[in-house]
Amino acid sequence: MLSKRIIPCLDVKDGRTVKGVNFVDLRDAGDPVELAAQYAQQGADELVFLDITATHERRKTMIEMVKAVARQLNIPFTIGGGITEIADAEALLNAGADKISINSAAVRNPKLIEELAKAFGVQFVVVAVDTKDVDGRNMVHLNGGRLITELETETWIKQAEELGAGEILLTSMDHDGTKAGFDCDLLKKINDNINIPIIASGGAGSMAHFTEVFQKANVDAALAASVFHYGEILIPDLKQELSRNNIPVRL
Repeated sequence: MLSKRIIPCLDVKDGRTVKGVNFVDLRDAGDPVELAAQYAQQGADELVFLDITATHERRKTMIEMVKAVARQLNIPFTIGGGITEIADAEALLNAGADKISINSAAVRNPKLIEELAKAFGVQFVVVAVDTKDVDGRNMVHLNGGRLITELETETWIKQAEELGAGEILLTSMDHDGTKAGFDCDLLKKINDNINIPIIASGGAGSMAHFTEVFQKANVDAALAASVFHYGEILIPDLKQELSRNNIPVRL
Protein backbone atom coordinates (compact mmCIF):
# COMPACT_ATOMS: atom_id res chain seq x y z
CA MET A 1 0.00 0.00 0.00
CA LEU A 2 1.27 3.47 -0.87
CA SER A 3 2.31 5.68 2.03
CA LYS A 4 -0.09 8.48 2.87
CA ARG A 5 1.47 11.91 2.50
CA ILE A 6 1.56 14.77 5.00
CA ILE A 7 1.83 18.14 3.26
CA PRO A 8 2.30 21.49 5.00
CA CYS A 9 0.85 24.34 2.95
CA LEU A 10 2.40 27.78 2.93
CA ASP A 11 0.10 30.56 1.79
CA VAL A 12 2.42 33.33 0.66
CA LYS A 13 1.55 37.02 0.42
CA ASP A 14 4.16 39.72 -0.23
CA GLY A 15 6.95 37.23 0.42
CA ARG A 16 5.65 36.13 3.85
CA THR A 17 3.70 33.06 4.98
CA VAL A 18 0.20 34.02 6.15
CA LYS A 19 -2.80 32.17 7.55
CA GLY A 20 -6.46 33.10 7.91
CA VAL A 21 -9.86 31.64 8.76
CA ASN A 22 -12.30 30.86 5.92
CA PHE A 23 -9.85 32.61 3.56
CA VAL A 24 -9.91 35.97 5.45
CA ASP A 25 -8.30 37.74 8.47
CA LEU A 26 -4.74 36.89 7.45
CA ARG A 27 -1.91 36.94 9.99
CA ASP A 28 1.84 36.49 9.59
CA ALA A 29 3.25 32.98 10.09
CA GLY A 30 6.91 33.44 9.15
CA ASP A 31 9.46 33.32 6.36
CA PRO A 32 8.46 30.73 3.73
CA VAL A 33 12.03 29.62 2.94
CA GLU A 34 12.87 29.06 6.63
CA LEU A 35 9.58 27.25 7.26
CA ALA A 36 10.14 25.04 4.21
CA ALA A 37 13.56 23.95 5.49
CA GLN A 38 12.11 23.18 8.94
CA TYR A 39 9.32 21.05 7.47
CA ALA A 40 11.73 19.08 5.30
CA GLN A 41 13.82 18.33 8.42
CA GLN A 42 10.70 17.32 10.37
CA GLY A 43 9.76 14.70 7.77
CA ALA A 44 7.10 16.38 5.63
CA ASP A 45 6.53 14.36 2.46
CA GLU A 46 5.91 17.36 0.22
CA LEU A 47 5.21 21.07 0.46
CA VAL A 48 2.71 23.30 -1.29
CA PHE A 49 3.26 27.05 -1.73
CA LEU A 50 0.29 29.13 -2.82
CA ASP A 51 0.78 32.76 -3.76
CA ILE A 52 -2.71 33.56 -2.55
CA THR A 53 -3.06 37.00 -4.11
CA ALA A 54 -1.31 36.34 -7.42
CA THR A 55 -4.50 35.72 -9.41
CA HIS A 56 -6.42 38.42 -7.60
CA GLU A 57 -3.73 41.05 -8.15
CA ARG A 58 -2.74 39.65 -11.55
CA ARG A 59 0.83 39.05 -10.44
CA LYS A 60 3.10 36.18 -11.27
CA THR A 61 4.35 33.84 -8.54
CA MET A 62 7.67 34.86 -7.11
CA ILE A 63 10.40 33.08 -9.06
CA GLU A 64 13.13 34.18 -6.64
CA MET A 65 11.35 32.56 -3.71
CA VAL A 66 11.05 29.31 -5.67
CA LYS A 67 14.79 29.32 -6.34
CA ALA A 68 15.54 29.98 -2.67
CA VAL A 69 13.20 27.17 -1.58
CA ALA A 70 14.64 24.73 -4.13
CA ARG A 71 18.12 25.32 -2.68
CA GLN A 72 16.85 24.31 0.79
CA LEU A 73 14.68 21.29 -0.02
CA ASN A 74 15.19 17.59 -0.74
CA ILE A 75 11.43 16.85 -0.96
CA PRO A 76 9.01 17.65 -3.79
CA PHE A 77 7.21 20.97 -3.73
CA THR A 78 4.29 22.43 -5.63
CA ILE A 79 3.80 26.08 -6.51
CA GLY A 80 0.48 27.73 -7.28
CA GLY A 81 -0.84 31.21 -7.92
CA GLY A 82 -1.01 33.33 -11.04
CA ILE A 83 -0.13 30.55 -13.51
CA THR A 84 -2.11 31.25 -16.68
CA GLU A 85 0.06 29.87 -19.50
CA ILE A 86 2.78 27.36 -20.37
CA ALA A 87 5.52 30.00 -20.00
CA ASP A 88 4.57 30.62 -16.35
CA ALA A 89 4.79 26.92 -15.57
CA GLU A 90 8.07 26.55 -17.44
CA ALA A 91 9.64 29.41 -15.48
CA LEU A 92 8.63 27.80 -12.17
CA LEU A 93 9.94 24.39 -13.25
CA ASN A 94 13.23 25.93 -14.30
CA ALA A 95 13.42 27.69 -10.92
CA GLY A 96 13.16 24.31 -9.17
CA ALA A 97 9.47 23.52 -8.56
CA ASP A 98 8.42 19.87 -8.93
CA LYS A 99 4.73 20.49 -9.71
CA ILE A 100 2.47 23.43 -10.39
CA SER A 101 -1.00 24.04 -9.06
CA ILE A 102 -3.63 25.79 -11.13
CA ASN A 103 -7.03 26.90 -9.92
CA SER A 104 -8.82 29.94 -11.34
CA ALA A 105 -6.94 29.81 -14.66
CA ALA A 106 -7.98 26.19 -15.22
CA VAL A 107 -11.67 27.00 -14.74
CA ARG A 108 -11.46 29.99 -17.07
CA ASN A 109 -9.47 28.01 -19.66
CA PRO A 110 -9.87 24.23 -19.13
CA LYS A 111 -7.61 23.54 -22.14
CA LEU A 112 -4.73 24.83 -20.01
CA ILE A 113 -4.82 21.55 -18.06
CA GLU A 114 -4.49 19.60 -21.29
CA GLU A 115 -1.67 21.84 -22.57
CA LEU A 116 0.32 21.57 -19.34
CA ALA A 117 -0.13 17.79 -19.14
CA LYS A 118 1.08 17.41 -22.73
CA ALA A 119 4.03 19.76 -22.25
CA PHE A 120 5.31 18.49 -18.91
CA GLY A 121 3.50 15.25 -18.04
CA VAL A 122 0.37 14.49 -16.06
CA GLN A 123 2.24 14.11 -12.76
CA PHE A 124 3.31 17.75 -12.97
CA VAL A 125 -0.24 19.19 -12.98
CA VAL A 126 -2.15 19.68 -9.73
CA VAL A 127 -5.62 21.16 -10.10
CA ALA A 128 -6.63 23.02 -6.94
CA VAL A 129 -10.34 23.35 -6.25
CA ASP A 130 -11.84 25.67 -3.64
CA THR A 131 -15.33 24.45 -2.82
CA LYS A 132 -18.13 25.84 -0.70
CA ASP A 133 -21.60 24.60 0.14
CA VAL A 134 -24.18 26.88 -1.47
CA ASP A 135 -27.79 25.89 -0.74
CA GLY A 136 -26.84 22.23 -0.39
CA ARG A 137 -24.65 22.08 -3.51
CA ASN A 138 -20.86 22.14 -3.52
CA MET A 139 -19.83 24.96 -5.82
CA VAL A 140 -16.38 25.89 -7.19
CA HIS A 141 -15.04 29.29 -6.12
CA LEU A 142 -12.24 31.31 -7.76
CA ASN A 143 -9.77 34.10 -6.97
CA GLY A 144 -8.90 32.84 -3.50
CA GLY A 145 -12.54 32.07 -2.75
CA ARG A 146 -13.77 35.54 -3.64
CA LEU A 147 -15.80 34.57 -6.68
CA ILE A 148 -18.53 31.92 -6.94
CA THR A 149 -18.95 30.04 -10.24
CA GLU A 150 -21.82 28.02 -11.64
CA LEU A 151 -19.67 24.88 -11.66
CA GLU A 152 -20.56 22.02 -9.34
CA THR A 153 -17.42 20.75 -7.63
CA GLU A 154 -17.82 17.07 -8.51
CA THR A 155 -18.52 17.80 -12.18
CA TRP A 156 -15.50 20.08 -12.47
CA ILE A 157 -13.12 17.62 -10.78
CA LYS A 158 -14.21 14.83 -13.12
CA GLN A 159 -13.63 17.12 -16.10
CA ALA A 160 -10.21 18.14 -14.79
CA GLU A 161 -9.23 14.48 -14.49
CA GLU A 162 -10.34 13.81 -18.07
CA LEU A 163 -8.30 16.78 -19.31
CA GLY A 164 -5.09 15.49 -17.73
CA ALA A 165 -4.90 16.63 -14.11
CA GLY A 166 -2.47 14.39 -12.23
CA GLU A 167 -3.78 15.25 -8.80
CA ILE A 168 -6.60 17.21 -7.14
CA LEU A 169 -6.03 19.55 -4.19
CA LEU A 170 -9.51 19.97 -2.72
CA THR A 171 -10.04 22.72 -0.14
CA SER A 172 -13.31 22.98 1.73
CA MET A 173 -13.82 26.71 2.33
CA ASP A 174 -16.46 25.91 4.94
CA HIS A 175 -13.87 23.99 6.97
CA ASP A 176 -10.78 26.08 6.16
CA GLY A 177 -9.06 27.49 9.25
CA THR A 178 -11.83 26.29 11.58
CA LYS A 179 -9.77 23.40 13.03
CA ALA A 180 -13.03 21.41 13.21
CA GLY A 181 -11.85 18.57 10.96
CA PHE A 182 -11.76 17.83 7.22
CA ASP A 183 -14.92 17.52 5.13
CA CYS A 184 -14.67 13.70 5.09
CA ASP A 185 -18.07 13.11 3.49
CA LEU A 186 -17.36 15.30 0.47
CA LEU A 187 -13.80 13.99 0.15
CA LYS A 188 -14.97 10.37 0.20
CA LYS A 189 -17.72 11.05 -2.33
CA ILE A 190 -15.27 12.64 -4.77
CA ASN A 191 -12.44 10.18 -4.10
CA ASP A 192 -14.77 7.27 -4.90
CA ASN A 193 -15.45 8.78 -8.32
CA ILE A 194 -11.97 9.64 -9.58
CA ASN A 195 -8.83 7.63 -10.34
CA ILE A 196 -6.18 10.23 -9.54
CA PRO A 197 -4.78 11.14 -6.11
CA ILE A 198 -6.65 13.61 -3.95
CA ILE A 199 -5.11 15.92 -1.36
CA ALA A 200 -7.50 16.87 1.44
CA SER A 201 -7.34 20.48 2.60
CA GLY A 202 -9.27 22.62 5.04
CA GLY A 203 -10.12 22.00 8.68
CA ALA A 204 -7.19 20.18 10.31
CA GLY A 205 -7.12 20.94 14.03
CA SER A 206 -5.84 17.78 15.70
CA MET A 207 -3.97 14.58 14.95
CA ALA A 208 -7.29 12.74 15.16
CA HIS A 209 -8.54 14.73 12.17
CA PHE A 210 -5.72 13.34 10.02
CA THR A 211 -6.45 9.80 11.15
CA GLU A 212 -10.13 10.34 10.40
CA VAL A 213 -9.64 11.70 6.88
CA PHE A 214 -7.35 8.82 5.90
CA GLN A 215 -9.65 6.20 7.41
CA LYS A 216 -12.99 7.62 6.27
CA ALA A 217 -12.17 9.23 2.92
CA ASN A 218 -9.08 7.16 2.00
CA VAL A 219 -7.42 10.26 0.50
CA ASP A 220 -3.83 10.05 -0.71
CA ALA A 221 -2.58 13.06 1.21
CA ALA A 222 -3.67 15.54 3.85
CA LEU A 223 -2.62 19.14 3.83
CA ALA A 224 -2.65 21.69 6.65
CA ALA A 225 -1.19 25.07 7.48
CA SER A 226 -1.72 26.78 10.82
CA VAL A 227 -1.46 23.66 13.02
CA PHE A 228 2.03 23.15 11.57
CA HIS A 229 3.08 26.82 11.35
CA TYR A 230 2.28 27.55 14.99
CA GLY A 231 3.69 24.26 16.30
CA GLU A 232 0.35 22.84 17.47
CA ILE A 233 1.10 19.57 15.65
CA LEU A 234 4.63 18.36 15.00
CA ILE A 235 5.03 16.19 11.91
CA PRO A 236 7.10 13.42 13.59
CA ASP A 237 4.42 13.09 16.31
CA LEU A 238 1.65 13.06 13.71
CA LYS A 239 3.32 10.32 11.70
CA GLN A 240 3.83 8.18 14.81
CA GLU A 241 0.15 8.60 15.64
CA LEU A 242 -0.93 7.65 12.11
CA SER A 243 1.37 4.64 12.18
CA ARG A 244 -0.20 3.53 15.49
CA ASN A 245 -3.56 3.67 13.72
CA ASN A 246 -2.26 1.38 10.95
CA ILE A 247 -2.11 4.16 8.38
CA PRO A 248 0.98 3.66 6.18
CA VAL A 249 3.32 6.66 6.37
CA ARG A 250 6.97 7.31 5.58
CA LEU A 251 8.67 7.53 8.99
